[in-house]
Amino acid sequence: MAEEKLPAGASDASTSSDAAVSDVDNAALNRRVTRKCDIRLVPILGGLYFTAFLDRVNIANAKLNGFEADLHMPDNGYNTAIWIFFLSFVLLEVPCNIFLNWHRMQPNYWLGLMMFLLGIVSMCQGLTQSAGGLYACRFIMGALEGSLGPGAALLMGQYYRRHEFGPRFACFFVCALASTAVSSFLAYAIGHMEGVHGIRSWRWIFILEGIASILYAALSFFIIPPFPKDAKFLTEEERRCLLERLERERGGEKVSMRDIRWTKILFNWKVWLATFIYFCGDLSSSSNVSFSPTILTQLNWKASQAQIHQIPIYCVAIVTSIIAHILSARAGVRFPFILIGCSVSLIGWSIQIAQLTHNPSVRYFGLFMISAGASLTMPLSVVWLNNNLEGRPEKAVAAALQMGFGNSANFVSSNMFIKREAPYYWTAFTVGTTFAVLGIVATLVCAALLARENRALDEKEKRGEATDGTEDGFSKGTKFRNTL
Repeated sequence: MAEEKLPAGASDASTSSDAAVSDVDNAALNRRVTRKCDIRLVPILGGLYFTAFLDRVNIANAKLNGFEADLHMPDNGYNTAIWIFFLSFVLLEVPCNIFLNWHRMQPNYWLGLMMFLLGIVSMCQGLTQSAGGLYACRFIMGALEGSLGPGAALLMGQYYRRHEFGPRFACFFVCALASTAVSSFLAYAIGHMEGVHGIRSWRWIFILEGIASILYAALSFFIIPPFPKDAKFLTEEERRCLLERLERERGGEKVSMRDIRWTKILFNWKVWLATFIYFCGDLSSSSNVSFSPTILTQLNWKASQAQIHQIPIYCVAIVTSIIAHILSARAGVRFPFILIGCSVSLIGWSIQIAQLTHNPSVRYFGLFMISAGASLTMPLSVVWLNNNLEGRPEKAVAAALQMGFGNSANFVSSNMFIKREAPYYWTAFTVGTTFAVLGIVATLVCAALLARENRALDEKEKRGEATDGTEDGFSKGTKFRNTL
C-alpha cells in the first residue's frame, strides 16, 4: 500500500502547534507555582515580621506613657535601651543566617523558635522593675530578632526569580511599616488601660503585644514553608518546574557552605556598597521610628495626639514602597528608585535642619518625607544585592552582612538625638542630612561599577571567553548580568 503523503508544511505546522500548546501549558504551570508561593510565603513571613517589629518599636510609644520615670532611668537611658538591642542584633545576624542555611535546619523550626522566644522576652519588658532589667530584655530581643530579616530574604530568594523577588520582598518589608502604624494605634488604645489591675499602661503595651507575638510564632511552626526541594505544598510537577526555572536563571550554582570563598565575599565591593546604602536608609528609618513620637510631643502635641499622628506617616510610606517596587520590577532596574528614596529623605532632613519656623505642620511634613524615602531605599537595596549575587550560601552570608552592618545605623540614630538640644536637635538633623547625601553618592557609584562589570562580561562573551568563573568569588552563569 502506497504511503500517504502529507501536504507540504503539514509536519512543520503540527510541530509548531504542539510547541504552542506546550508553551501555554508551561505558562499556566508557572503562574500556578508562583501563585502558590505567594500564598504560602509572603503573608506568613510578613506576619512574623509584623509581630517582631511591633515588639521592637513599641518602646517608642511606651516612653510617652512614662516608663522612664517608673524605672528611674538616667537622661540617656532611653537611648541606651535603643542601641543595646542592635548590639546583639548586628553581631548575630551572620551566624544565624549561616545556621539557617545549614541543610539540616528547616526554616519553620529555626524562625518559629526565635520568634517564640522573642515574644516571651518582649512580654518580660512589661514585668521589669529596673532600667537594668529593661536593658537585659532589649539585648536578648536583638539576638533573637537578628535571624528574621536575612532569614526571610534568604528563604524568599530560593523561591523567586530576580524580577519576581523585588515586589514580594517589598510586601514583606512594608509589614514593618504597617507594624509601626499599628503600634501607634495600639499604644493610643492601650493608653486608656492606665491602672487596670493596678498596672501602668506602658506595662500593658509590652505585655499584650508580647502575647500576640507568642501566639503567632507558635502557629508559624506549622505554616512556614521549607526550602523548595522539600516544599510539600507543591506537587511533584510544580516543584520540578520551580527548581528548573530557578536553575535556568542562575546557571551553575554552588550549594555547599564549604565551597564559599569567604575572603572574596567579605571583600566584595557589591556587598559593602549595598550595605552602606542600606545603612543610610536605616539611619533615616530608625530615627523616625524611635524619636518621631518624642519630636511630636515637643511640638506641643499631647502624647495621645503624637501617637495618632504617626499613623499617616507610615501609611504614606507603605503606599510609596509598594508603588516603587512594582515600577522597579517592571522597569527591571533598581538604582533610579533608590536614588529617589535617598533624595526624598534628604528633603525631609533639610526641612528639619532649616527650621525657618517652629511650625509643627512643616516639621510634621518633613517626617513624612524622611519615612517615605527610607521605605524605598532599604528594601530596594536588599533586592538589588540579592539580584546581583548567585548561590544560596553566598546570598545567605551577604544578606546577613547587609542587614547586620546596615542596621548598625541604629547605634548612630539612637545617640544623635541629644536631650539638651530638644526640640531642634541640631546634631541629629545634621547627621541625617549628611548620610542622605552619602546615600545618593553611594548609589551612583554602585550603579556605575555594576554597568562597567556588565560591559566587561559582554566583551568576554563576544570574545568567546567563559564568564562562569569570576574574579569576585561568586558563581555566575554564562548569561548572568548585573541588575542596575
